[in-house]
Amino acid sequence: MNIDAFFEELDAYFEKNQVEKIDGFLTASLAQAKEEEDYAAYISICNEMIGFYRSVSAFQKAYAAAEDVLLLMEELNLEDTAHFATTLLNAATAYSAAGDYAQALRLYRQAMQIYERLLPDEDYRWASLYNNMSIMLEKAGENEEAVESAKKALSIIEKQDGNEAQTATTLTNLALIYFKISENTEAKKCLARALTLFEQETGEPNEHYSGALAGMGEACFRDGEYEKSLSYYERALEDVKRHYGENMSYGILCENCAAVYGAMGDAEKQESYLKKAREVMGKL
Repeated sequence: MNIDAFFEELDAYFEKNQVEKIDGFLTASLAQAKEEEDYAAYISICNEMIGFYRSVSAFQKAYAAAEDVLLLMEELNLEDTAHFATTLLNAATAYSAAGDYAQALRLYRQAMQIYERLLPDEDYRWASLYNNMSIMLEKAGENEEAVESAKKALSIIEKQDGNEAQTATTLTNLALIYFKISENTEAKKCLARALTLFEQETGEPNEHYSGALAGMGEACFRDGEYEKSLSYYERALEDVKRHYGENMSYGILCENCAAVYGAMGDAEKQESYLKKAREVMGKL
């Protein structure tokens, strides 16, 4: 199987915002890799499936892909490799996104044990692990640990050239944790820098750009800047829909817009966004 051709076609679907075609393409590609007994391609495709299904909130499909590929890698005696750890990290992130923090933490720790044996401290894969752990810890209410984890990720990423988008994503994650500990000023600083980095990129906006937009919407809302807040939230809505369609994040952003309109005293638009949020959540 030509894995380079697979990734070229997959990237093309994302670039053209043809999200509805990706599920079928991934499933067909996986079947081809299985028929050809191309295990390297099979592992790569499964990892892409985990990430894609997580992004569109199809969590059961993400879990199935994760279980499938991890079992295969164990059968191939790859359980003590960096590739296995990275797959654990990918699976953990799916569980974290779905709110299963206990399972996510178990997988993150398993990945960490492998990385500790195999990787130097400055390896970029540590940054990915710390970043994702910080997100999970924040959701689980372990905010101080989450801040420390995000700072560890940032310190690694900033030492490497050409990682502007990843730096911006990490700053966004750190800002969200600052919100939880009522450090709005620090959060706003992180988000301003993140947006600058994202907007310096050419071409299609990074898939994590919407997170920085939503974060700034939250910061402005907390400061009583409702018009600015609404502008950021609505831009985030457009970006999420462009990349992933009307997923869970889209529904949450609709709820956020409703909250802003409620604070502004516009009950009609508040109810309109709440209705849309219910409609989106009901389909998931």
